[in-house]
Amino acid sequence: MNNEHCDQLCINTIRTLSMDAIQQANSGHPGTPMALAPVAYCLWQRFLRFDPQDPIWPNRDRFVLSIGHASMLLYSLLHLIGVKAVSKDYETLGEPSVPLEAIKRFRQWGSRCPGHPEYRWTSGVETTTGPLGQGLANSVGMAIAGRWMGTHFNRPGFENVIDFNVYALCGDGCMMEGISHESGSLAGHLGLSNLCWIYDNNHITIEGNTALAFSEDVATRFIAYGWNVTRVGDANDLVMLERAFRTFQKTTDRPTLIIVDSHIAYGAPHKQDTSAAHGEPLGEEEVRLTKRQYGWPEDAKFFVPEGVLEHFQAGIGTRGKSIRDGWFSQIKEYKAKYPELADELYRMQHRQLPEGWDKDLPVFPADAKGLATRVSSGHVLNAVAKKVPWLIGGSADLAPSTKTRLTFDGAGDITAQQPRGRNVHFGIREHAMAAILNGMVLIKVRAYGSGFLIFSDYARAAIRLSAIMELPVIHIFTHDSIAVGEDGPTHQPVEHLPSLRAIPGLIVLRPADANEVVEAWRVIMDLHHEPVALILTRQDVPTLDRRRLAPASQLARGAYILADGPDGHPDVLLLASGSEVSLCVSAHERLAGEGIKARVVSMPSWELFEGQSQQYRDEVLPPSVKARVAVEQASTFGWAHYVGNSGAIIGMTSFGASAPLKVLQKEFGFTADHVVAAAKDQLKKAR
Repeated sequence: MNNEHCDQLCINTIRTLSMDAIQQANSGHPGTPMALAPVAYCLWQRFLRFDPQDPIWPNRDRFVLSIGHASMLLYSLLHLIGVKAVSKDYETLGEPSVPLEAIKRFRQWGSRCPGHPEYRWTSGVETTTGPLGQGLANSVGMAIAGRWMGTHFNRPGFENVIDFNVYALCGDGCMMEGISHESGSLAGHLGLSNLCWIYDNNHITIEGNTALAFSEDVATRFIAYGWNVTRVGDANDLVMLERAFRTFQKTTDRPTLIIVDSHIAYGAPHKQDTSAAHGEPLGEEEVRLTKRQYGWPEDAKFFVPEGVLEHFQAGIGTRGKSIRDGWFSQIKEYKAKYPELADELYRMQHRQLPEGWDKDLPVFPADAKGLATRVSSGHVLNAVAKKVPWLIGGSADLAPSTKTRLTFDGAGDITAQQPRGRNVHFGIREHAMAAILNGMVLIKVRAYGSGFLIFSDYARAAIRLSAIMELPVIHIFTHDSIAVGEDGPTHQPVEHLPSLRAIPGLIVLRPADANEVVEAWRVIMDLHHEPVALILTRQDVPTLDRRRLAPASQLARGAYILADGPDGHPDVLLLASGSEVSLCVSAHERLAGEGIKARVVSMPSWELFEGQSQQYRDEVLPPSVKARVAVEQASTFGWAHYVGNSGAIIGMTSFGASAPLKVLQKEFGFTADHVVAAAKDQLKKAR
């Protein structure tokens, strides 16, 4: 069998496995895997530095399928090259990541081949994709992190300890989504020469030809971004594809876009170049006719011809193992010469923290005036980042307001000329920032991004995906309530807290004062699989006197008894998070003066609290105490879970207003007087 015939046999195996899986599931997207099989084959078999036997070795190239609906393209490849499964504990299991049986059960319960690729579920999948454009932004984050790691870890004689490339396969839908504009612009600005996007230019979307809604010159757009742009006129032309990938590898000052002209559902006699092939199976008869076009046994299903597996093993299998083994041999020498850096690399890859990372965290004295929690968080963040070199991040052009700039000596900025800095200037690109953070954390950098809480709306899709992927991304949101004041309803978050709390797996932390902020960062840095939204104030809040009140360290339990009556048997519960906790403390003191036993419960994290034992939760919120008041400058949605249907909730039922803070607090009822009155009313109802 000559090489050309073997190449085509492998390509058609990818196509037919994809067609058969989708047809058997009666669900899926066959057209793109059929069109792009030659592109994926050329990249993986001839260029990608990837060892199927060890799909998580740190310096592997990353492949992102931004067009996640074409998942069978990736699953077919992972099966044919023999990728081994890896556990969550980084252990190779010795079994295939994608056995043929999983392909036969595509999109079915428990299959390793879900409808869209899922990180942590299928080894060889580098990120969860599906919402179009997210994978592109992930790839930008991966490239930023990879370039940073290279400048941090590489040394003379060890110039390629970290030097991987990132490839992302995208389509017309990705190019239309706004996130591709945001992330592509930043990638060009930063000159990410380790990044290659491959654009499937097939002119077809679900509704029909892209001419219905899309007519821009993509090549010129990316040239304007500062990218290197090259084109392959036929997706089946392996010679031109190889030339395009070599062009990318030779480009050292900018990212590369390869525009590939393809035919969706290539080879299907009635559905090639039609929208019918985009989002539904071809149909049994069309599958048979297409196989006839390929010279394939028409009635054979899930057929892998003799020689195909061996060809992949001789290509990516042998090449990948050689590169991987060479890297680990080099690391042994590197460890002997640079033991501290080698230790950092190991800890980073295993999400471990340096020894003594928290020894310089500040302790804030009691202060009636206090600090804005955004300010105290800035102090803590800098203390942590000094000790954790791979803690990197920035903001969407709001660092002076969010207080997230790293200011210690040597922190510096990440730029095209100096990728070793610690501060990332994301620009006014909240949507891309959140998705880029996902990509950075996938490379095991500990990344954070910041903005105003109101703009979490822009970032929500990527935050949701960080939770699905179980990535410990740090989302810092300031200006957390109507306390934004004069900026008015457009900038006053109301529904955002309950909206974030609704995302499964996301930990929302809204600390009450500076010392709760310190403890919040202890929790954050110890997370391995949970993203967090740290919610902070713009305005000053009192630093509570912990000599009289419970220690802030109890924040780790999500909710705790901050202040109580003398006998520990309260008449009424006052529940709050963030800046409203001090309001409840004031109300507690006034009620105590009238002989009313109130308990103040600080509830910085519902998610952490729900993770405690039922016994602890009942100790904090005794079921026998029905008189309850919740106070939060946000939508009341969700608080009924803790105060019951008859409890009082002092919260927001409108979008706020433009006025000074003190006026807003009075008008919307966020005063100690109102809390006291609500508590007394609850006691009347409970009698």
